Amino acid sequence: MNTRVKELTGGIPVDVNSVCCPSRGILEHVTSRWAVLVLAVLLDGTHRFSELRRAVGGVSEKMLAQTLQTLEQDGLVHREAYPVIPPRVDYSLTPLGEEAAQHVWTLARWAETRTPEVLAARAAHAERPTRDGRAKGGRAEAAGAKGTGTKGAEVKVAAAKGV
Repeated sequence: MNTRVKELTGGIPVDVNSVCCPSRGILEHVTSRWAVLVLAVLLDGTHRFSELRRAVGGVSEKMLAQTLQTLEQDGLVHREAYPVIPPRVDYSLTPLGEEAAQHVWTLARWAETRTPEVLAARAAHAERPTRDGRAKGGRAEAAGAKGTGTKGAEVKVAAAKGV
């Protein structure tokens, strides 16, 4: 390990499988739900905040701001603020960010192309009997959400409304 890496990591070896490795945090940031999508959009070039929000369906303003801030702190996104009224801020990838974006974009494309196979595997798994030989429950249990159905919540809402 070179001297600079030792200095930056406090002498901790860089090994993503090590519980103390700082690369785990980087991996978490780059592969988060919104970061993957933001990085993919920024592969197309510079975008303003509002453009990113429209392009990344479902992201809230707060989550987009947090994601961009994290990616900027990690040196993956460059933020350029212009002193104009109304304020203008552009976001683009740094060379490091472009490299990371290419990798996560490949993973995202794989997920898109393999969706039918993954959904079929999930359905097949849901149909298998449990270890004790009993048939599995409904969709919530098959998806790994045991006992988290909405029926109880619906009853509580109805009770609150006086129904």
